[in-house]
Amino acid sequence: MWRVIIQCSAESWATHAKAFKAMAIKYPGEAIASKKMKGDERRIMEYRLENVGDAEDFVAECMTLEGFLAAFEAL
Repeated sequence: MWRVIIQCSAESWATHAKAFKAMAIKYPGEAIASKKMKGDERRIMEYRLENVGDAEDFVAECMTLEGFLAAFEAL
């Protein structure tokens, strides 16, 4: 099991939310957390995926969206 952690600013989310949601649907995983931070309104999202290849691909694709940061770790 792998956890993918994605962060983005409020501005990046406003610009790329639709593209991100379409992207996330492509990967067989489960959203385990989504937080909108008070103050700066940045977003932090976490997904659980079974396959390390899917986690790597999801991270790489997230990084193509301007203002998005992503990483993954073993659960």
